[in-house]
Amino acid sequence: MATRIADVLRGKHKPCYTPNVDTGDFVVVVNAEKVTLTGKKPQQKIYQRYSGYPGGLKKIKFADMQKKFPERIVRLAVQRMVPNNRLGRKMMQKLKIYSGPNHPHEAQKPEALSLA
Repeated sequence: MATRIADVLRGKHKPCYTPNVDTGDFVVVVNAEKVTLTGKKPQQKIYQRYSGYPGGLKKIKFADMQKKFPERIVRLAVQRMVPNNRLGRKMMQKLKIYSGPNHPHEAQKPEALSLA
């Protein structure tokens, strides 16, 4: 069974799961720079953000975003899967993303989770 990062953050794998309570676990994502997309999506996918000022629309392609901010790709994908409210913001604080294989959470003995 495939497990999504957002489901682990929400706690859907636990018997005490309640949609309006934060019962999820901390998630550490490593090797964010190795994220790949299929087909022509690396050239066609565009991330947009707006500053609020006239002419303040900023666009960046996936390929450029992967070179500059590989952690931001995973964060945006997961952020769109969790609820859009206070509960979702609390869940996103438990998500730790690192572009390389090294992270400072070895003392907590993290368990590997396969996302097949």
